[in-house]
Amino acid sequence: MALARARRDGGLNYWPGFVDALSTFILGIMFLLTVFVLLQFYLTQEVSGKDTALTRLNAQIAQLTELLSLEKTGKLSLEEQLAQIRSSLSTAEGDRDRYRGLYEGIGSGAASAQGKVTELSGQLDAEKKLSSRALAQVEILNQQIAALRRQLAALEEALDATEKKDKESQARIADLGQRLNVALAQRVQELSRYRSDFFGRLRAILGNRPDIRIVGDRFVFQSEVFFDTGKATLDKPEGRTELDGLAGALLDLEKKIPGEIPWVLRVDGHTDVRPINSPLYKNNWELSAARAISVVQYLIAKGVSPQHLVAAGFGEFQPIETEKTEEAFTRNRRIELKLTER
Repeated sequence: MALARARRDGGLNYWPGFVDALSTFILGIMFLLTVFVLLQFYLTQEVSGKDTALTRLNAQIAQLTELLSLEKTGKLSLEEQLAQIRSSLSTAEGDRDRYRGLYEGIGSGAASAQGKVTELSGQLDAEKKLSSRALAQVEILNQQIAALRRQLAALEEALDATEKKDKESQARIADLGQRLNVALAQRVQELSRYRSDFFGRLRAILGNRPDIRIVGDRFVFQSEVFFDTGKATLDKPEGRTELDGLAGALLDLEKKIPGEIPWVLRVDGHTDVRPINSPLYKNNWELSAARAISVVQYLIAKGVSPQHLVAAGFGEFQPIETEKTEEAFTRNRRIELKLTER
């Protein structure tokens, strides 16, 4: 105090000007730090806005999604550090204003205030260094995000290529299906031609017997040609004679039809609606199936390939006539032969 008074009394007093210049200098530093913090805030906002572009991820890039989540977590921690920096800066500004008031009110505390200003300046320098490190980490994060985007673009290109190949495969499948349909139609036509030849020869062999008819695409034999009532054994010689001619026609047909055409002769057994009275068969279904099997076994014994024969029993459930007359019963008891695809 005495020294200050002596300086005021003795000559020019430059201490207040020095203090004002120092305060102005500190204010300038505070203003630059504030501008820097604002720029840092806007930069952080711009960086955070880049994350919204990463929305399209699927099961193939699950690892990349996890990595991105980790990077976002690190970014949030950086933002928390920046928030702490801003809080520290606010606290420092408050301390600066408080000490400036003390300095202006009390001249004796100038030296202590100067020390505080120096301390605050050091803290501001430390905060600047921390902000620089935060900016470097943000830059690293931006580079990692750019790498993730490149990987995503590569995955999208791979997906597009896969979709293109899938479309080409679908077109190829459609073409193959069309070609297959054409081939099947040709085979059906070829089989129809062989069927016509077979039926023509069979008609010539069997003659114009009244108990053998052609109904649509099949030959119909009355059961009485081959079997006695209630039986499924080929005991009638005239029936075996007819089957011998049928076996010969089938053997010739096997030689003519190419092996790649899957054809069969289906032998269907049918009965009338009246219940059967036989200890060998429980119902008409068993009797019709047994008669069809007897015809097939006879043809196999004559050399016809088993792969080209099918036996089926329909019982009384597929009648030709629905009347309850003896003539209708006779017509419904029948063996049908049909040349068809396997």
